[in-house]
Amino acid sequence: MYVMHNSEYPLSCFALFENGPCLIADTNFDVLMVKLKGFFQSAKASKIETRGTRYQYCDFLVKVGTVTMGPSARGISVEVEYGPCVVASDCWNLLLEFLQSFLGSHTPGAPAVFGNRHDAVYGPADTMAQYMELFNKIRKQQQVPVAGIR
Repeated sequence: MYVMHNSEYPLSCFALFENGPCLIADTNFDVLMVKLKGFFQSAKASKIETRGTRYQYCDFLVKVGTVTMGPSARGISVEVEYGPCVVASDCWNLLLEFLQSFLGSHTPGAPAVFGNRHDAVYGPADTMAQYMELFNKIRKQQQVPVAGIR
């Protein structure tokens, strides 16, 4: 289980399970987890976060951030939201076109979170699942052993 926070939802705490549901609770969930420390073992993984700037351009919300793991930067995140649409798959082509206007040919494919929920209403839990996917990719890059030449 991964416990995550999002500055867009300051009174919520998100608990994501590997390939499972996302629990949305209030901020006291952290206190509960501290009290349950005797019943589970914490992972040794480093804290990973993204911090950056939020921009609004007409109906688009763009968040650009630096992903840090421990004391060092590991990547850049770009989050784009189109406000008037609540079903992300309905506006995916519009989002891609907007992304291409400033990222060029480096635009991503459809997020894995779309998977079997292609026509579902997009919510905060979906955003957190996408961040979890990004953070796991960054963690895996960190764990790849470097081969030495002898």
